[in-house]
Amino acid sequence: MPADQQQRSRLLGIKLGALVRDHAGEAPAVLGVFGGGAALVRDGEAWVLGDEQPARVLGQAMAWARQQGCERVHVLAERKTGLLARRAGYFDPAPLVFRVEGRSLVPADPEPLPVPAGMDPALGDLVDLIEAGGAEPVVEHGVLSGEVLGLEVCRAVRDPHLGVVRLEVGVGAHDREAFQLVHGDVPPVDALSDVVAKVAAVRRPGGEDHPLRRLGAERLLRWQLVQSPGLVGAASVYVAQPPIPRPNLKDPVPCVAAGEDTEGHPVLVVCSVGIDLDLVPFAADARAGDGREGVRLLVAVPERDAHPVTRALLARLRDPAELVAVPAG
Repeated sequence: MPADQQQRSRLLGIKLGALVRDHAGEAPAVLGVFGGGAALVRDGEAWVLGDEQPARVLGQAMAWARQQGCERVHVLAERKTGLLARRAGYFDPAPLVFRVEGRSLVPADPEPLPVPAGMDPALGDLVDLIEAGGAEPVVEHGVLSGEVLGLEVCRAVRDPHLGVVRLEVGVGAHDREAFQLVHGDVPPVDALSDVVAKVAAVRRPGGEDHPLRRLGAERLLRWQLVQSPGLVGAASVYVAQPPIPRPNLKDPVPCVAAGEDTEGHPVLVVCSVGIDLDLVPFAADARAGDGREGVRLLVAVPERDAHPVTRALLARLRDPAELVAVPAG
């Protein structure tokens, strides 16, 4: 660990120790190693302070507490505590979430799931253009984009100055801006078709390793399940919205699909690639926002990523869920 990170880790440990003492009184405590924050064990209970990515600390805190042999875990953060408290309520026993206010710990109240924003009606005129270019239209929290094998290659936007809507082509905001500067005179459908062909060539199953293949790997997995729902024991699978908006294209975030199993019962599939400790809280959040009665929650990961810690977190959910290991293909 670099010296500056070591220093910050020590400071966070001191901060956590002071917060716990002020809240619960003096008692022996053992400070542990916890990436992106600090953690300690005291009286057989775990106390975790989330610092770098507080919204994603819940699963990490529960996994750390399990590693220490602690069933009870207290999660502390300065931000996103309403989201953390909501997600903590899906588990039994539920982690206790506190908001840090100065040197005080305030029990956090769970906030409701956000209501997905509606899409600007004017952007709907670009759906046909996205399809004509060979991409799949996807709407998440009011954002209309076009994907190729799970990778966003275009986005419908409204110009903040002119008020007009247009289709921007490229992977991510910087790529779209650069593409517009270089190819501004190319009709959108032609530009999109060219990008679609290039992206599809490297993202097809069995293709060679490529940065565009690694980007949004969880959405590529979702695309595969849409094509072959039997991989998760479903009869049909289609793209669905996540419980909260995706922050960006770069960072891996689980994605959601809905459908029905072979007996006609509703299923919700949450896809992830790699070991993501935030996967189970995210998946439980997605189920809470699904709205269909009696929905089965399936957490789908590649076979190599079906890790015991994910199974352990799933076992803590109040409502059962299943881990599905998807064969490589």
